[in-house]
Amino acid sequence: MNNIPDKITKQISLTQALIPIILLVGFLAVNVYIFESDAISGSNQFVLLMGGAFAAIVGFINKVPYEKMLNKVSKNIKSTAGAILILLLVGSLSGTWLVSGIVPAMIYYGLKILHPEIFLPACVIICSIISIATGSSWTTSATIGVALIGIGNTMHINAGMVAGAVISGAYFGDKMSPLSDTTNLAPAMAGTDLFTHIKYMAYTTVPTYLITLILFIILGLTQSADGSAENTQATLIAIKESFTISPWLFVVPVIVIALIVKKTEPLIALLIGTLLGGLFALIFQPELVAKIGGGEKLNFISGYKGVMNSITISSTVETSNETLQDLFESKGMVGMLPTIWLIICAMVFGGIMEAIGALKVISNAMLKVANGIFGLFASTVGSCVVLNITASDQYLAIVVPGKMFAEAYREKGLAPENLSRALEDSGTVTSVLVPWNTCGAYQSGVLGVPTLTYLPYAFFNILSPIMTLTFAALGIKIRTLAGKLRST
Repeated sequence: MNNIPDKITKQISLTQALIPIILLVGFLAVNVYIFESDAISGSNQFVLLMGGAFAAIVGFINKVPYEKMLNKVSKNIKSTAGAILILLLVGSLSGTWLVSGIVPAMIYYGLKILHPEIFLPACVIICSIISIATGSSWTTSATIGVALIGIGNTMHINAGMVAGAVISGAYFGDKMSPLSDTTNLAPAMAGTDLFTHIKYMAYTTVPTYLITLILFIILGLTQSADGSAENTQATLIAIKESFTISPWLFVVPVIVIALIVKKTEPLIALLIGTLLGGLFALIFQPELVAKIGGGEKLNFISGYKGVMNSITISSTVETSNETLQDLFESKGMVGMLPTIWLIICAMVFGGIMEAIGALKVISNAMLKVANGIFGLFASTVGSCVVLNITASDQYLAIVVPGKMFAEAYREKGLAPENLSRALEDSGTVTSVLVPWNTCGAYQSGVLGVPTLTYLPYAFFNILSPIMTLTFAALGIKIRTLAGKLRST
């Protein structure tokens, strides 16, 4: 199977390449309209498989071998192995961090410090700092992001707004951190160095970030603080009734963040975080662990079962506060399975689209309309967005346009950092806006907020490609190969 040649017998037309996409988007729209937030539970996954079937029919018409399509699907799914394992460990970490009291402690102290009026911009800033330090939007969401969602819920702030603030901050840090994989990948594809890329990217990223902060400050001012002190006090009491709260619980997240900063592999850092969470659960919440393990008091059997249950299956901590009840429930590793299922089905669609040559045909069509500098930037941004929708993977959305447009930028006398900036401003940040993309599925699964719910509030992610196109249209900071700036 691995020896199937990449060459196809007949190149498909642009119309044929677009048919599976049009059908997929149409069916997904109907599906989301009917099932609403429950669409991710299974029906979206089947629709993605149907999209793959439509693409396969186009492939058969053009004599693309079945083995070649299956081989591409296999490679795509294999490429997501790391993401799938991370999702499973995030599920296990969320379980032990709940039962140990780590997440409740974050919520407890967060409620004491943060107020509704400043909460949303504070979310952006906090997640920005953590993401720059770790280089990972995924780690940021899985740790501090989950706690911020909990704090927002107790303040009765729209979950979509909170998730949008978390994601905006997380992706700002992901873009600007030298530890980020995409921040290293983009300049490698374009042909420039890492720090030139980061410095040049700041021209579009900083204004976008400031606009994002202003928008969240305005939204924050609309949040009512009436009765919040009384409600907050009741929530704090309810948390302390259910958990032993101590600043020592923050040792675990600090260790995990430090490991990521030290460039420890995410899988290792998350596993250590899960195990430490289980250990701290035994130390700080022995009665709760015993109860989850089905015992009346803590012993080896009830302790082992309690920790393992929190890691693998759904765990619920009873509380007198109705608002907290939904927050104090973790689904463990099993709760990540719908997201993993979605990613696998998305890889099926993306793999077949790649195998039949549809992605290349669409990208080439965009390249043909690249008349002038703005047209080149617009084609790059459009290709990245289309690949995030069709290939369902942000890395492909950076690699494919990066390889395809590098020569076109050189021919127009443009420095490679123009391309690397466009790749990050569109490929990296828009991935999280697509429900079936690996990033969109991950963030939705971890934060517990549907993609389409947080999408209108992910201001940084929406504005980034618009900002890079605005700079291109106005000829701002467009650097030539000679190191000079030029206009359109």
